[in-house]
Amino acid sequence: METIVRRLGTIGHSAALSVKHLGIRGAATLWKYKLMGRASRWDRLCTLRSPNAGYALEARLQGSDLKVFHQIFVEREYACLDEVENVDLVIDCGANVGYSSAYFLTRFPNCHVIAVEPDPDNFKMLEHTLAPYGGRARAVAAGVWSHEAPLVMSEEPYRDGGSWARQVRVCKEGETPTMQAVDIATLLKQSGKERISILKVDIEGAEAAVFAQNTAEWLDRVDNLVIELHHDSPFGPVADVFHDAISRHPFDLSVSGELTVCKRRSERPLAAAL
Repeated sequence: METIVRRLGTIGHSAALSVKHLGIRGAATLWKYKLMGRASRWDRLCTLRSPNAGYALEARLQGSDLKVFHQIFVEREYACLDEVENVDLVIDCGANVGYSSAYFLTRFPNCHVIAVEPDPDNFKMLEHTLAPYGGRARAVAAGVWSHEAPLVMSEEPYRDGGSWARQVRVCKEGETPTMQAVDIATLLKQSGKERISILKVDIEGAEAAVFAQNTAEWLDRVDNLVIELHHDSPFGPVADVFHDAISRHPFDLSVSGELTVCKRRSERPLAAAL
């Protein structure tokens, strides 16, 4: 009985949040599709809307899209960055189907987004999500790594095995790559920008590779960094690698839900410090 009561309380809280952030109609639509999801065809799509997305969003009823939508637009996962000013360039590593990119593009109407996603099916959805934003957004079909490398999608399921938990790995000897890795320094150079206003990293443990080497080429040009650290990842001790890399940079760290948030400390002019 206690478990049932706790479960009902969780559902009630989630429903209330949905109404708060989506409105009654938007919340009703989301919960209708959640209930439909398990009985629907694998290829069935639905349309969702949020005040924090400038355009309607499509979601696959089967899989994790509805969960990702809930995280970003109901739980407001990236609201921890809402007060960042003068956002110019956002690099979204592990963009999935593009909901986080849509959030940033809407919240910061003058920004440009580079969205990187390795999974082919997710990438098709990502391109569709970003299309209405025109030249403000660019989708890159690649895995993020510390350097250029031949990659394939991992065949081993991670966590629940859903489309929000896809991993890449370096090719084994003699194996044909399905994509080339891209590093953050290259993405920044391609953007033509001097700095990364927001770097979002949610790459299912591959952050252990990204932050293990070559960070000197780009990390001092990041103003705000938000990352989900995957402590159960087969890539190894993610937290140790990450914190060692950022320890040499003037970031203020905080935690927001599953995210570690790093905001670069502003340097006061010498006269103000005296």
